[in-house]
Amino acid sequence: MKTPSPSLLSLALVHYPVVNKHGEVVTTSITNFDLHDLARTSKTYGVSYYIITPNPAQQNMARYIHNYWQEGIGASFNPDRSEAFDAMEVSESIADTCLTIEKLHGKPPTLIATSARSIKNNISFNKLREDLTQNDRPFLLLFGTGWGLAPEVLEKVDFILEPICGVGSYNHLPVRSAVAIILDRLLGKF
Repeated sequence: MKTPSPSLLSLALVHYPVVNKHGEVVTTSITNFDLHDLARTSKTYGVSYYIITPNPAQQNMARYIHNYWQEGIGASFNPDRSEAFDAMEVSESIADTCLTIEKLHGKPPTLIATSARSIKNNISFNKLREDLTQNDRPFLLLFGTGWGLAPEVLEKVDFILEPICGVGSYNHLPVRSAVAIILDRLLGKF
């Protein structure tokens, strides 16, 4: 099986618009763990990743953490972490992220949402992996925080990736785990 080119795939951790446990559209807070773990996972699989939030204070916090590991004492303390943070960018919105990707690749990205639920317009892992090997268009994989991406996002994407299914009815993985599993299914060598 041909291994997809990771350079055409980016991921975004979306903090707005997402829903809370009551189904209300909210902005969630950035967590330090997400930034570190997604940086390391993204670098391992050769993809860039975006932290999306419209909140200026949250953007500044993410940039501060990024810069600490890129230029601050963290860069010399842990060079591996510094290298991992090469993959991270902060963005204000999904639309801005799409524009950035389009400038890099000369084409707008195909938008793929993720969800713990099976929703219309699902694309399988195998089909998306195949598309990644046979396409020269960039792809942006959207991961929601909170209780997932808002309906307005799901309505605008090209596809929704099939959910990760465990062994029982419980299905609420931490986003960091979901990212790692999905990237391995899409880009891993096996």
